[in-house]
Amino acid sequence: MGRKPTVHTNLPQNMRARKQRSGKVYYYYDKGGRPRKEIPLGPDFILAVKKYAELHINAPALPSTLFVDVAKRYQVEEITNKAKSTQSVQMSDIKHLLAFFGDPPAPLESIEPTHLRMFLTKMKDKPTTANRCKRLFSHIWNMAREWGYTKLPNPADGIKGHSLDKREVYVGDDLYRLVYEHASQPLRDAMDLIYLTGQRPGDALQMAATDIWDGHLVIKQSKTKAPLRIAVIGEFSALLERIAARKEEIGSASDYLLVGDGGRKMTQAALRWHFQKAKEAATKEHKDRKEAIANFWLYDLRAKAADDTSDKKGDAAAADLLGHADVRTTKRHYLRRGKRVAPTK
Repeated sequence: MGRKPTVHTNLPQNMRARKQRSGKVYYYYDKGGRPRKEIPLGPDFILAVKKYAELHINAPALPSTLFVDVAKRYQVEEITNKAKSTQSVQMSDIKHLLAFFGDPPAPLESIEPTHLRMFLTKMKDKPTTANRCKRLFSHIWNMAREWGYTKLPNPADGIKGHSLDKREVYVGDDLYRLVYEHASQPLRDAMDLIYLTGQRPGDALQMAATDIWDGHLVIKQSKTKAPLRIAVIGEFSALLERIAARKEEIGSASDYLLVGDGGRKMTQAALRWHFQKAKEAATKEHKDRKEAIANFWLYDLRAKAADDTSDKKGDAAAADLLGHADVRTTKRHYLRRGKRVAPTK
């Protein structure tokens, strides 16, 4: 009789774990005999157990793969490779999925489309979050199939999320000026940079003077990784000159375009603070525009850039500026004023 194992005591009979020099643990199926024969099962414990079951004729009933186990692997291997903003959102969203499908722990084979519908119903008071969670569930399930944990179809297929009202706010030039007049210089630089480039506020904060070469500002969007070259011409060229002159005046050594009054890179928190202060000041002076000012989000400048570019150069040009591969994305989410048409006569 072999020695009773003192480590990895949760392994089934004849399954062995070997720690490699790298520190990683690999699993094997021990066929016994002399000399001993072992079949590699790989480093993934869940898949190793499945392979073990296929090899061991009289294997005892083995636990099913749980959704929470796959979700936790997804957290480590997939979410951590995404943009920081996406990481933050998905780490928050996955908690809702873990709570619902982890109490009690649900095996993959027990999850059906109706369970996802139950989840969406439970989250109906947070429709936007619920829809994001549905998309995240779908991604996790697809990875479970890719990793070999299941061959079952994705329960999210065909399940509709909550209907959401499309954001319709268009920031007209007059509303832009109301806030701009009460903005600090760092915020004015930020508002102009976001609008003229059509990029997300987070991407604008990452733009640097070292990214300007061959007459273009070269960027890679943090969310989609789409590469763009924005020509340094017209008002955009004048803005970059203004930013450079201000940075020199305050003695800023930062390569980043957007800096605070102290010359250091502007953070997202600082940008939000400056924007909120400008809106508050604008509201005090223009009480009749209180609602419009309150509904003005900094992110709306990306939509304004799309609308204004579409009016002058067409929808395709707007999609190119925003970094969209499909113009339908631009039309669906960013063009808010409606198509410009002529009357019958």
